[in-house]
This record gives sequence, structure tokens and C-alpha cells, in this order.
Amino acid sequence: MEKKIKTDLLVIGAGSGGLSVASAAVQMGADVVLLEGHKMGGDCLNFGCVPSKALLSAAKAAQAFRGGDAFGVKSQDPQVNYQAVLSHVADIISKIEPHDSQERFEALGVKVIREFGRFISDREVEAGSYRIKARRIVIATGSSAFIPPIDGLQRVPFLTNETLFELQSTPSHLIILGGGPIGVEMAQAHRRLGIKVTLLEALKILPREDPELVSVLETKLREEGVEIRQETKVTKVSKSAVGVEIQLSDGEKIEGSHLLVAAGRRSNMENLNLEAAGITQSKTGIEVNASLKTKNARVYAIGDVIGDLQFTNVAAYHAGIVLRSSLLGMPSDVKTDHIPYVIFTEPELAQVGLTEEVARNKYGDKLAISRFSYNENDRAIAERSTDGIIKILVYHSRVVGVSIVGRQAGELVNFWAFVIANGVKLSKIAQMVAAYPTLGEINKRVVGNYYAPRLFESAGVKKLVRFIQKWAP
Repeated sequence: MEKKIKTDLLVIGAGSGGLSVASAAVQMGADVVLLEGHKMGGDCLNFGCVPSKALLSAAKAAQAFRGGDAFGVKSQDPQVNYQAVLSHVADIISKIEPHDSQERFEALGVKVIREFGRFISDREVEAGSYRIKARRIVIATGSSAFIPPIDGLQRVPFLTNETLFELQSTPSHLIILGGGPIGVEMAQAHRRLGIKVTLLEALKILPREDPELVSVLETKLREEGVEIRQETKVTKVSKSAVGVEIQLSDGEKIEGSHLLVAAGRRSNMENLNLEAAGITQSKTGIEVNASLKTKNARVYAIGDVIGDLQFTNVAAYHAGIVLRSSLLGMPSDVKTDHIPYVIFTEPELAQVGLTEEVARNKYGDKLAISRFSYNENDRAIAERSTDGIIKILVYHSRVVGVSIVGRQAGELVNFWAFVIANGVKLSKIAQMVAAYPTLGEINKRVVGNYYAPRLFESAGVKKLVRFIQKWAP
């Protein structure tokens, strides 16, 4: 028997974006229904951010054994139990899981239905035996691994981020297809855990990032033993006695025990029946306007499903936009210039605002660039972590972009996200006094490098100083 429900707000998808909308909306007094046909917490908790960072933490612990000599501590190869590492990953997920659980959201007052949703009209959704009519609907179905149309790929066993953390055997040679954030993070993690890794990328690794910074990371990956093959296309995949065989465009063949496909993401929208709701989509995701509304003004789409910046913090930011609009009637448009993101390799690579290439195309000769190297920071020197650089892009005394590669780049970039979001002028940052010795001084010193030529190479400043010194009592 069909069960009919009327609600203020229907959220389709219980990933980070959907959960943020549902929890805030119900606590603000709205009647909320939440649909999830798979796992509560979505990709981030179960297959993405949380397990990958847990694995990277284990890999970092293993790597620490190898780097002691420089500190007077004898280096040694760590003994890694891969299954125990995966148990650590599962344990971390289990510790965070209650926060995203059905029980918690039902306790908040959200009606949780564990079914996938499918539009049957412009404001009605069918989910299992339920028919839900809502004043406003939020699509937050996220994304999943894109499987490229490579000859033979569908006929061999391969891993994605959804299956990698459930391995029952330890890879002897992991081949990774794709040099984006997931690919490079998992390449370094597995190499540090003692596994041979070959990383294949049809373009350059991390093609969206600043090449100057990527080169620092690439050097580190190669030093640690990751084999990187760039500008190399895979033409065929087949089974082999070892596991899997990859044929490259130059005719070379590579054999490995396991294959991880990390060739990008695709938006999860194929089962939503969007046409019934008058919602349009592109090749990359659901089409929305600046307020995250679809062609159907009653329906919003947020997070990965719209196919733009596919990061958890972006989905959470989108949730705030939707809440202001749908519950409070406050017009609110999305901006992306203040949203930071991080690639959690070691060194980390972090970005907020424009990259140098984009900024130069936009501002031309009026763009100013200031750099500061980690090898000039006393804390980085003390910790022997001097591989890194920060680059700030300035237009009319305001920061329009920051790129950082180095230790704790993800922590440093948060400062610049605040600066850009609030339009803080560099002169205000110059007045700040940073604690010593900290990596945070890097943020202060790069601003000092911006002002240095304006102070020390200015004929006007020198003339003024000479005048004052001549006539001052």
C-alpha cells in the first residue's frame, strides 16, 4: 500500500551536504524527510574523506620509521600488516559513524526513509512504498567513481574508492589509473605501506593545480618510489597470471596484482527521473543557477551532483545557501573564490581562490605575486620539512588566490580563506605578529616579501629616510 507524506523539505541523499541541510532545517522548525538508499554519511564517511585520511595517517606512521637518521634516530623498514591497517580504517569510520547515523537524525526529528528517491512530478518523489509531496526539495545524491570506456576494463576485476578499503588481500603491485587527488593520495599511501605502485595519467598529474607546486609534490612521490607515467594513455586492460595487464599507447605492457580506477567522478543522477520534475542536466551534473536552484524553482541541487568543485566542504557551504533561501526566504548566491581545498599528500597541496594561470589571464600585468619558501622558516628547518612554497596572488592590495605546497598546507590555507572571504587588505595582515617558531609565520612572511621591494627598493622611501635622518633632532 502506498504511503503518502507531505513535508516542508525533502532531502534526497544522506551525504555531507544532505545531512547538513536536514539537521539544520529540522532544528530551525521545518518538517523534514530524508531519503537514503545506500549508506548514511555518503561517500565522505564510507568511501572517501574519512577512510582515505585514515589510510594516509597509517602510511605516515610507517614512513616515520624510515626517516629517523637525520634526527639521530636509527631508521628502519616498518613491518606493515595491511589487514590491520584496514582494520584501523574501519575503526575510524565506526567512531565517526554515529554522528551521521539514522538514529541521530531521527532523534533530531527528521523522518528518515532508507530508499532511493525518484521524481514523479515537479514536487513529488517516490521512494519505495512512499509518495512524498514537498514544498521544497534538495537533491544531494553526490558522485561516484567514473569508469572510463577502456577496452577490456569491464572484463577484469578492478577497485574504486568504494571497494579499495574492503580488500581481503595485500596488493603486491597496485596500478592506479588517474593522477587526480584520489590517485596521488592513494599512490603515496600504498607506497609508504610497502606496496609497489605505478601511477598512470593521460595528461599531467593534478592538471588543475599550479604546475610549480605540483612539481614539488611530484619530486617527493618519485623519491619515495612511486612510478609515475604521465601523458600516457591506456588502450587496453586484460587479465593476467599476476592479476591485471595494462597496455599503453606506446605498446608497453605493465602487469600488476590490483588495479585502482581513480579517473575522476561522475554525478549520481541517473535514477532520479529528473525529466518528470522539469530539471535539466549537463554532461557533468544537474544544472543550477547562482542560488543552486534547478530549472524547477522548488528544487535545489547541492554538492557533487552539480559537477563543480567536488569537495565535502563545498557541499556543506551549499547547504547553508539552500537553508537561507528555502527556509528564511533570504536571497543567497554561491561564490567559489573563498573556498579552500587540500590534497592530503605529504607535502600537502592546498588552494584557495585563483591559480596563477587563471589570475594572469584575468588581471594581466596588474597582478602581483609574492612567494616564500619553507626553507626560510625556522620551524620547517627544525623539523626537516623544507620542501614547500607559498604563493599569494594580489590585485589592488587584495588577495585573489593562494597556492601552498608543504607541511600543513591545509592548515595554513584556512587563514587565507578567511582573508579572501572578508576582503582583508594585505596592510592589515602586515600588522599581525605570528608566534615563533611556527609554520604559521609563513603566512606573515609572504606578505612581508610582497612589501619588501616597495620599501627597500623605492627611491622615494630612501629619499624620505635620508631627509628625516638629516633633520631629525
